[in-house]
Amino acid sequence: MSIKAALAMMGVLSVLSFTASAAQSINSEQAQGMHSIGVITVSGINSAPSDINEQLNSKADAMGARAYEITEDYMNGNYHATAVVYK
Repeated sequence: MSIKAALAMMGVLSVLSFTASAAQSINSEQAQGMHSIGVITVSGINSAPSDINEQLNSKADAMGARAYEITEDYMNGNYHATAVVYK
């Protein structure tokens, strides 16, 4: 296998492994029996719900979490969301 092919394969595998380990938003039923490892929050001005979820997902991933449950969220010009993070 050439070096270029090996590097391309490593790139594809790293993308697949990153996608597979991304934290998922779950509900309280799904959180039953999971181990909480902390709480995360995000806040800002005028953002789309998908951007807020992306920020929560990013913070949960940084903690090594498998999932997070949003426990508080509001949008009133400013936004704020709080989530419990699970391993």
